[in-house]
Parts: sequence; C-alpha cells; structure tokens
Amino acid sequence: MKNITLGLLGFGTVGVGVADGLRKNGALLTRRTGLRFTLGKIADLDWDTPRDITVDPALTTTDGFSVVQDPGIDIVVELIGGTGVARELILAALEAGKPVVTANKALLARHGAELYRAAARNNVDLRFEASTGGCIPIVRAIREDLIANRFAGIYGILNGTCNYILTRMEAEQAAFEDVLREAQALGYAEAEPSLDIDGHDTAHKTTLLASLLHEAPVALESVPVQGIRGLSPEDIRLAGELGYRIKLLARIECDNGDIRAEVRPALIPRHSLLAQVSGPFNAIMVKTDMADTTLYVGRGAGRNPTASAVLSDVADVARNMACGCPRRVPGLDSEQPAVAVKSLAQTKAKYYIRVSHALADTCPDPVRACLKKDGLNIESAVTRPLSSGHAAATACVASPTTEERVRACAARLKSLQSRHEQPVWMSIQEGL
Repeated sequence: MKNITLGLLGFGTVGVGVADGLRKNGALLTRRTGLRFTLGKIADLDWDTPRDITVDPALTTTDGFSVVQDPGIDIVVELIGGTGVARELILAALEAGKPVVTANKALLARHGAELYRAAARNNVDLRFEASTGGCIPIVRAIREDLIANRFAGIYGILNGTCNYILTRMEAEQAAFEDVLREAQALGYAEAEPSLDIDGHDTAHKTTLLASLLHEAPVALESVPVQGIRGLSPEDIRLAGELGYRIKLLARIECDNGDIRAEVRPALIPRHSLLAQVSGPFNAIMVKTDMADTTLYVGRGAGRNPTASAVLSDVADVARNMACGCPRRVPGLDSEQPAVAVKSLAQTKAKYYIRVSHALADTCPDPVRACLKKDGLNIESAVTRPLSSGHAAATACVASPTTEERVRACAARLKSLQSRHEQPVWMSIQEGL
C-alpha cells in the first residue's frame, strides 16, 4: 500500500478541517483508494491561537517554503488564501514537481494563467474543486462528468452570505443594513463584508467557471460586477408580487465560441428550483446540449464542506500519482493571455423596472408611455405604497429587450421619480 504524505500550507478554519477529516475518515479514504494518507508538515504563522484539534508539534513550522522543499512531501495543499505568498508557494511547489491542491479562488481568478502554465510545464496536477461552491463538485462535473456535452451556460448562486441576506430580507421585510448586522453576528458575514456583498467573491468564482467552459483562462477584470449593497426590501417585496425572487446571480453564457459573463442581482421565477435555494446554500445550474439542465446544490463555504472538496482533490491527485498518470484531466494551460469575456448587454431578456412617485399619482400610464418611447412594452405591473407612507412605487415587467434600451429608459424615468429615489432595474432570467 502506497503512502501519500501531505504538506499543509495554512492551518486556519479549512486547514483544521482537512486535518480533522483525515483523522476521522482517513481509514475510509484508504479503503476507497487503496492509499494511505498522512500529514507530513503543517505551515502557519500563528501557532499561539488554540485549535480544536491537536497535532504533533514536530509537524509544525512557520516556514511555508520548508514544506514545499521537503522531499518527503508528495502533495502540497495551499489554504493560506490571498494573492501574495500563496502564489509564490504554489509556483515553488509546481516548479519542484509537486502537485498542488488549493481552495484559493482569488489567486486563480487573478493569476490562474501563470499557475496553469507552470503546472503544465512541470507535468503535475493543479486542482481547485474547493475554490467554487464549497462541497459542490462542480469543477469535476464540468471537466469530467459532462465532458461529452457542449455548454450553453451556467447560472449560479455562489455566495452564501448574499443568499442568506436576501433570504432574511424577504422573510422579514427587513432593511439590508439590519440583516447584514444579523449575518455578521451569526458568523455568516465578515466584519468587513465588501468582498461578499459587493459581488467580488462571486466574480472570482464566475471567472473560474467561465474559464472551465472556455477551456482557457478568462480575465477577471472583464467580468461586470454589481453586488447587493443597498438593495431595497421594497424591490424584494414587489418582485415577489410579480412572481419572482431576487438573487445575486452569476451568469455565464456560451455563444459560438464566445463566453459572456456577469455578476448582478437578477429576478428568477419563484417556482424555479434555483429560486428555492435559501439561506447560506449555493446552487449552480448547468445547461448543455445532451444532458440538458443539471442542478448542483450544497453548502458553499465552511470548515467541513470546503475540507471535503479539498480531500476529494487530494484523493484524485494521489490516484494519478499511484498509477503514474499525472494530469489525467488536462489543465487550463494556454500560451495566450487570459481572454476577456464578451458583454451580455445586447442579450435580450425581460426586465424589472421600478419607479417611485407621489402617493396620489396613478403611475402606470406615464411609465407605460415612457417605456414605449424606447420600444418597451409592459407585461405586468403593480403599484404599492412605500413603507415610509409618503410615496408609492410602481414596478413593472418589461417585455424582452436589451440592457442598452433599459438604461436609456431609466434615464427618461428620472423625471417621474420622487426627489430621493432613482429608477431601479434588473434583468429577469426566465427558464431557470
């Protein structure tokens, strides 16, 4: 029986989860793979903070490079995070001919092209299942399980913090700021939450998924991003009355070899499976030509779900090593620079448009006239008093059109607004 020795870089929440997973389920992994897994070395800068697991002090170090350079380490597992020293350590491991497993979505989104090329150059695996969707096996599904398919698109709820906030806002009709504070108190949101609520975490994951569909690195900077900061409970309520739920949606569509992607709040039909995913869960819908639509749901973050994905990659890499077939699944290496995604602005969709106006006004007719000037038709509309009691809001569903036309229409609608409100618009994604 072959022994596989792991070098762990980072011993925070997920690192402890990996060590604990090996302790609890190591025998299970051995039975299922025929390989024995042991921790050979663990690097972390902080060994003073107590953990709920005990490790042999002889395995610990503050020098990550000593882990990478140790000839007894077979697989390097990077769980430091960030784009600084983590990048240097991964590159050093790959150049030393050691396969790497990482959960570092930000690093892969920004420097993936460089890392993929280094893995190809040294004929070693670089695996990253835990980087997107937590325990959801979406990377494996795209690269292996759906390999015979042409991809039409991916639609995902990829941030548990945002999904939790939107779920609570709908259930309680509460303001965004109040629910954010609740999420922070419960540990679902960071003390500094901008990475999540402004959509950047979702953009990192969207970039990785777009790269998998394109089979080459995609440029993070080309993905348009809008988060949920300041989203109004009025819009959540009105969207519900019109038959929809608002989700922070990662949207990737394939069109004749082009990849189009964005991260924005969008309306999804309430009856759809994707709309039923609530709280801190993630969900990823994949549309293909042969398998049609598949949906993957699970916890998108947390110690054990992420550690589960890390260990699944470790097992796969170890199997490759045992049979002498590194890079059994080819990587995303390319000699070309990361490609930019195309815009979705010209893709037609229905749109939700909401304007505020004086309480006594009957607004649908002026709104309808304004939309008609830009070639938009109203399919349905509701007018309701705002919670302040001093104004009303009209929300309507506009027939399929382009973002460009909606932006032009929103500019016209400003004349109908109350002094403190701007028109609100979001795409409606039917068929999910």
